[in-house]
Amino acid sequence: MLELLKLRRRHGRPVIPDIERAELMSTFHGFPVLDESACAAGCQACVEVCPTQAITKEPLALDLGRCIFCMECERQCPSGAISFSSAYRLGASDREQLVVTSGLSADTYAEEAVRSRQEIVALFGRSLKLRQVSAAGCNGCELELAACGNVNFDMGRFGIDFVASPRHADGIVITGPVSRNMAPALMDAYASVPEPKLVIAVGACAISGGLFRESVELNREGFNQFKVDLFVPGCPPHPLTFIHALLSYLTYIPVKS
Repeated sequence: MLELLKLRRRHGRPVIPDIERAELMSTFHGFPVLDESACAAGCQACVEVCPTQAITKEPLALDLGRCIFCMECERQCPSGAISFSSAYRLGASDREQLVVTSGLSADTYAEEAVRSRQEIVALFGRSLKLRQVSAAGCNGCELELAACGNVNFDMGRFGIDFVASPRHADGIVITGPVSRNMAPALMDAYASVPEPKLVIAVGACAISGGLFRESVELNREGFNQFKVDLFVPGCPPHPLTFIHALLSYLTYIPVKS
């Protein structure tokens, strides 16, 4: 027991104390920085190489809801008009906000992309229980969501937890592109959550179908029956991306330690 206590002391405090000011390594691929003025005339390299058709030209724009952060656009762009920063604050409360245009900074995006609902803040601002539904996901997003509860990120300190049943939840977190087989289960989970409830789409697959959006094996009709309250892009999103998006949506300011 004494040796365990010594080891714990050497480890120090592993939890990230201030989510808002946390920084990731420069090698992390986060918010895209677009500079349309650097585009060569007639160049379509980034559009042609994008596997999910996330990039459009005239004007230059990148859809975070489709982007899988493969970095091919950055590598293929001859003029450096597209690059990716290490900014992880990518969540948005409206689908249209996920479309990044030339000149938009990561800070401006983070300040404007997430808007809270007053009734949600009043009800769930200090306690939010979520049921995660993997609708044919590859387990990438699911692993990152599981990491939100580990000793480093400790999402539970903000009153946000995943629960085992939708009947115990305040909302559902959808991952995966939603296959035909999983569509009924997703709708059952949604119906089982008591009102008012949240719907959070996590990852490019859940938001747009990702790489599989043209597959005949998908059934995304459920998205026509409920409103998505929060979009968390990525492939997969970093735990800090998910936690920051939720805290921004709940307008909850964590206590610094």
